[in-house]
Amino acid sequence: MAILISGRGTNLQAFIDACAAGELNAQISLVISNNPAAAGLQRAQNAGIATRCIDHRNYRTREEFDQALVDELNANEVNLVILAGFMRILTPVFIAPFLGRLLNIHPSLLPKYPGLRTHQRALLAEDAEAGATVHFVTQELDGGPPVLQARVPILANDTAEDLAIRVAAVEHKIYPLAARWYVEERLALTDAGAQFDGKQIPSTGIQYTADLR
Repeated sequence: MAILISGRGTNLQAFIDACAAGELNAQISLVISNNPAAAGLQRAQNAGIATRCIDHRNYRTREEFDQALVDELNANEVNLVILAGFMRILTPVFIAPFLGRLLNIHPSLLPKYPGLRTHQRALLAEDAEAGATVHFVTQELDGGPPVLQARVPILANDTAEDLAIRVAAVEHKIYPLAARWYVEERLALTDAGAQFDGKQIPSTGIQYTADLR
């Protein structure tokens, strides 16, 4: 696997921990960031993982930046790409070569609230629940087929920051689990959408429970 980050790398740490515990039978061969100041790069280095910074500001276009990412990933013979807080909108130059091998996690119950400010939008809508969704990445922003979704209640007097903390906690559970399914060849992207164990996944993803394996 390669994991792409832009910031603190908390989901990266969840993957590092899952691999170390034997819960995810995979190797994180590379961590790439577009941000040279990303704290997650130090997390990776502390775990003995190779890192690379490809700063998007050094490229004239999104496509040139994406091609640099593709070249680096291909050079490392990566089988699965994990977007973990990678704050760049990707173009077909990047998505097409890794279609079906590219996962993202989004801090909302997709299809609700694609894009930014998800927690604040859920609060303003007076939703009863929020959560996170692992999905395959396609050309549509935050619109690829959902794989796995976890829900958390919205409590009275919650702030966006309160909600973000609880949602992050479930992100760290469901994202390595979805990657494990892929590694075990139980998860696939087909022309009909995402499939798990050969069966079509519901449009909002499999709903996470603590006993899900």
